[in-house]
Amino acid sequence: MSQRTYYAPHGGHPPQTQLLSDRAVFTEAYAFIPKGVMRDIVTSNLPFWEQTRLWVLARPLSGFAETFSQYIMEVGPGGGSEKPELDPAAEGVLFVLEGEMTLTIAGERHEMTPGGYAFLPPGCHWQLRNESAAPVRFHWVRKAYEFVEGIEVPEAFVTNENDIAPSEMPDTEGRWATTRFVDPGDVRHDMHVNIVTFQPGGVIPFDETHVMEHGLYVLEGKAVYHLNQEWVEVEAGDFMWLRAFCPQACYAGGPGPFRYLLYKDVNRHAALRLGAR
Repeated sequence: MSQRTYYAPHGGHPPQTQLLSDRAVFTEAYAFIPKGVMRDIVTSNLPFWEQTRLWVLARPLSGFAETFSQYIMEVGPGGGSEKPELDPAAEGVLFVLEGEMTLTIAGERHEMTPGGYAFLPPGCHWQLRNESAAPVRFHWVRKAYEFVEGIEVPEAFVTNENDIAPSEMPDTEGRWATTRFVDPGDVRHDMHVNIVTFQPGGVIPFDETHVMEHGLYVLEGKAVYHLNQEWVEVEAGDFMWLRAFCPQACYAGGPGPFRYLLYKDVNRHAALRLGAR
């Protein structure tokens, strides 16, 4: 197995000599945010987070994708938060791209490194600190958990991608595989955040068209993605934000693996009243 890599933005600012045109696209069906737009000027801060900035990749947007938000967090040495999540109904997933951090859940410390993954249920008491000498950069996916009477809320857990064997998709000879951090049959979970891997030449051989909303952050490699009726070239550090029913397929161009972090909402009835989700 080749060494896995995880692209993380570092910000900065382009020179005045750079051309203005870029690959960014926003349509009714999808948004494409290339890595080149993740600059210092579009970072933000959060209450009760120290030595921290973030890029907001997605947030609930009426008429578009409405179920989740996704951030890339950058926490400097000594930074972090003792009160990171202010919404008691929010669940979250953290995924480490670069650096090291200490996640404390209900008093238990977890040292997280690249490939590290944590699920944080609603109401979870957690804190995060960067105790190293270099910044740590990680994804934070947030969703309003959909409680169901008679079904327990899932517990928190911490793992690492490198400790989980990818599941090959049927009839693909390993060219397309998914690293699943949660059992797909566990209906306590109403979202999945997985890693999808294509070997060079691997494809999604049909236009997926489904109810799940998606956030796709490219961790490694490059590909061409078919989004609605357009072909879009994507590479490590790019983000694709897809509303429900946006047709999608891809072709991995090589020379190495093409891998992305994938969010989707699952395992709940479709809300029949506006604002009921």
